[in-house]
Amino acid sequence: MIGIEEPFKMSDDTFRLIRDFIRNYCGIYFDDGSKFLLEKRLSRRVENYLLNNFEDYYHFLMYDKRRDEELTSVIEILTVNETYFFREFSQLKALSDEIIPEIGERKKDRKRLRIWSAGCSTGEEPYTIAILILEKNLMPEWEIEILGSDINQRVLHAARRGIYRKNAFRSIDDHYIRKYFTDEGEGNYRIVDPVRSLVNFSLLNLVDPFKVRFVGKMDVIFCRNVIIYFDRDTKKKVINNFYDRLTEEGYLLLGHSESLMNISTDFMLRHFKNDLVYQKPTRSVLTGEMGWRR
Repeated sequence: MIGIEEPFKMSDDTFRLIRDFIRNYCGIYFDDGSKFLLEKRLSRRVENYLLNNFEDYYHFLMYDKRRDEELTSVIEILTVNETYFFREFSQLKALSDEIIPEIGERKKDRKRLRIWSAGCSTGEEPYTIAILILEKNLMPEWEIEILGSDINQRVLHAARRGIYRKNAFRSIDDHYIRKYFTDEGEGNYRIVDPVRSLVNFSLLNLVDPFKVRFVGKMDVIFCRNVIIYFDRDTKKKVINNFYDRLTEEGYLLLGHSESLMNISTDFMLRHFKNDLVYQKPTRSVLTGEMGWRR
């Protein structure tokens, strides 16, 4: 066995096999210039199973009975989980000041709001949405459900705990910390129960259309700074899944560095006062009729 002092090397052919395996499994794509990065991150996994090389590791991922457990570890190693409360505030302001009031008017007879934070990491985004709804008393007497999903079990465990340190509050006013968190000591702050009660967390692979269907219909989907790690074909699949999950006139919010250019023409781009947001058209718009409600 090669020791840690002599790192494992990955041939170009094996890199492409492992790279494509990971892309097909979870959508994360490593281009040809990322071989060293993938090699570096997975070398310890080869050593962990006392394998001789990356070729053996590829066969392990494909056929070993422990492959599902190993894929959980691979996802934890490869995913980026940098996030914080009230990130990209202009988009959140569009949600609270413009989008939710629109939904409130459109669905005033049903009084049910469902929001999905896809790729929620450690939970700051769905909890932020819940805080905004409570702070502005946006939907009194409505049934509200916020779903946070991620493919990384470790970050979901942290999200369910709901305990955060100061670095998660870099863009949040002290008012929100005092009102919606309890000081646990030693620099730890726990989200309060009224916020927690609005949010559920689920393990979910966005490239698995069968499991995505179980999410149900959503009024709003947040998927910010996630699809940038996918290749174009995977982006198309994920965006199509979002389109199917959105209610008519539902909203899709991507990160500010992301767009649907060359990915999908199914959505309309709404110019809100606070931000630009994608919206699923009504059936009448899709058939060429004048049915876009404002």
